[in-house]
Amino acid sequence: MKSSQMQAAVVAAPRTVQITRTGVPEPAVGQVRVRLEGCGVCGSNLAPWEGRPWFSYPLAPGELGHEGWGRVEAVGPEVRNFEVGARVALLSYRAYAEFDVAPEESVVRLPDALEGKPFPGEALGCAMNVFNRCDIRKGQTVAIIGIGFLGAVLTRLCASAGAKVLAISRRPFALEAARTMGASEVLPLDDAEGVLRRVKEVTGGAGCERVIEAAGQQATLDLASELTRERGRLIIAGYHQDGPRRVNLQLWNWRGLDVINAHERAPRVYATGIQAAVDAIACGRLDPSPLYTHTFRLEELGSALEAMTERPGNFMKALVCA
Repeated sequence: MKSSQMQAAVVAAPRTVQITRTGVPEPAVGQVRVRLEGCGVCGSNLAPWEGRPWFSYPLAPGELGHEGWGRVEAVGPEVRNFEVGARVALLSYRAYAEFDVAPEESVVRLPDALEGKPFPGEALGCAMNVFNRCDIRKGQTVAIIGIGFLGAVLTRLCASAGAKVLAISRRPFALEAARTMGASEVLPLDDAEGVLRRVKEVTGGAGCERVIEAAGQQATLDLASELTRERGRLIIAGYHQDGPRRVNLQLWNWRGLDVINAHERAPRVYATGIQAAVDAIACGRLDPSPLYTHTFRLEELGSALEAMTERPGNFMKALVCA
């Protein structure tokens, strides 16, 4: 007999996680219930983990987890494309738990080629959707500022498309990871003026056709503006979650920049990105496995979130696994 209870992590207060037992969610009409194998830890978790005035605690059981994968354990009425036992990635919102549910259109099947491999679908789908918004073309020079998991995956995708990638980061390990993922040159972000000078040297003074800001900070947004050439495209991929930003609109006007906010909210768009990531990984065009550097158990979620905050040593991506 299957249990009606499950374990779930609760962020009870800033920097405080408790493990609770709660009811296993029942799939409603058109929903799929997944027994989770794991869930990626996202940078967007940091604000509620650290605490901001606009959050109310405790959060719901499992809340913040949205990069889950696992096996379908039950389907609700009118589900047509998934059966019990199918291995899937899902876009859900309480995946720091043993089970979560999602609408059928937010679930993506994982093929046999990915059997046994972790698959934080939302993070990978986000990278594919950002890349799609970049309009990368062969021969372009692309600067990527901020080499975390997203920046590293984008480095591989842009390099595979034939672009010359300049990877910019403060962390030496991140720069080495970017080189492994195909960056033509890596630039330490300990001297913004030095980075600007080097990019001008590389581009003959023109700047980059594409600049992807993937750090989510005021300083990196400022630098991205400076690195983008006239009529170039500045893509905001970083998650800016600590208040308003100021932009040099005079510079944007003068250079005629196209500025793209590459974040998506529509579940169907996310699912499209996740499917694109499935296809890219299954065929060998993308291999994110070296970027999964830290693995934790559900009861260690607090440690996983602290690792995301501190980014020690070789940290790139944390997974919370069953």
